[in-house]
Amino acid sequence: MAHSYSDDLRLAHVLADNADSLSMERFLAIDLQVDTKPDMTYVTESDQAVETAIRRTLKSARTRDVVLGEEQGEQDGAGAGGGGGGRRWIVDPIDGTSNFVRGVPVWATLIALEEDGEIVAGCVSAPALGRRWWASKGTGAHTGKSLLSSREIKVSQVADLGAASLSYASLGGWDAIGRGQAFAALMRRCWRTRAYGDFWSYMLLAEGAVDIAAEPELNLWDMAALDVIVREAGGTFTSLAGAPGPWGDNALATNSRLHDAAMAYVGHFPDDGPPDLSWTDEPEDDDAEPARDNVRAFEFTREPADEAP
Repeated sequence: MAHSYSDDLRLAHVLADNADSLSMERFLAIDLQVDTKPDMTYVTESDQAVETAIRRTLKSARTRDVVLGEEQGEQDGAGAGGGGGGRRWIVDPIDGTSNFVRGVPVWATLIALEEDGEIVAGCVSAPALGRRWWASKGTGAHTGKSLLSSREIKVSQVADLGAASLSYASLGGWDAIGRGQAFAALMRRCWRTRAYGDFWSYMLLAEGAVDIAAEPELNLWDMAALDVIVREAGGTFTSLAGAPGPWGDNALATNSRLHDAAMAYVGHFPDDGPPDLSWTDEPEDDDAEPARDNVRAFEFTREPADEAP
């Protein structure tokens, strides 16, 4: 019988409830304290307060588990290195801090549980949007107000890039890894592109509203919770080098049907040599402009959730 992470998922919701309360209390505050980290990204008093509160609860409720957070690094649990079960909580207290600082409501607390090198549970809570998503291994992905008030979500069935919706965060990082022109080519090939950004791209993907999401520069805490939710919704989450999961420095997530096609554009393998900066066209030999009908049928449907036995 597969291991159940229901207790851990319930705990993740408790952590998210507390985080939401703390972050919303300071969202739009005129006296919000904002600092700049060495990498020139923002950190606020709310980032620190949320992570501290999550760590405090985990220290009491999961004494043997390790905790890795964006602001305070990794701290061992009582059982680390000696029977802790290989369990680690990975926390981004506020994903989308720049939005938080500017009053844009697209930000969230990301909470994930890793066990023996696999992300097995995750919760994404975006209180300013009034939205929350979660998943655990083998139980599907869900969205709703609570565990008892939710619906299962599935990725789309779009199988053609020409009918696909692509979401991203920004463009500058693609040039930095030598894939700026390739990413632009992918954008031209897709039906629709929008910069929803951060966690929001991946949650829309899990819901079937977006078909491809990609970012060239990320950290583990940016991706861990997103990974399990996308996978449990039927999608694929890898690095740009094709490694499964959130273990690379970047991400490509799709509805699975489009993963190989998207990877053909943005797949990045640094050891293969210097980046190709001469990309001006698509991978396919497709010189002619494709015919465009006034009316075109698109397949947006999600895969149906498995029926209860």
